[in-house]
Amino acid sequence: MNGFFKGFVYAFRGLITCIKEERNFRFHLGVAFHLFVYLPFFTLSRGEYCLIVILCALVLSSEALNSAVERAVDCTEVVSPTAGAAKDMAAGGVLLAAISSVICGILLLWQPAAFTAIIRFFVRNPAAAAVQVILAAVWLWFVFLWKPNGRKH
Repeated sequence: MNGFFKGFVYAFRGLITCIKEERNFRFHLGVAFHLFVYLPFFTLSRGEYCLIVILCALVLSSEALNSAVERAVDCTEVVSPTAGAAKDMAAGGVLLAAISSVICGILLLWQPAAFTAIIRFFVRNPAAAAVQVILAAVWLWFVFLWKPNGRKH
């Protein structure tokens, strides 16, 4: 049983590594965060909420697996066309997951009444609008400028 729980520790350590060292993972994580901030404005069924959660998990999982493939390939001393193709294929998997998620997001979330409600909310609550601007700035910093432990991206 101890090994079973150690698996969770390793998995969480891997996610923390993705957050600390993988810019694209942080980008997708930030997009998902902002998506969930705005979801209450939309009229969605439980199934549609579940689909959004699954699609976010798909994109983040794909990004984590892509990072794992890149690291595994980069461990080899010899650069081969096969290794480069493996990295390209893993990146292509992330691209497919992201594109399909965006398409599903558009199909599910194209609700003009929700967009109007979001705008009205921020017009009526300037403090909330300011918080959202700050959150967006923090997200951009987190994605593009944050370099924990001096690691270069």
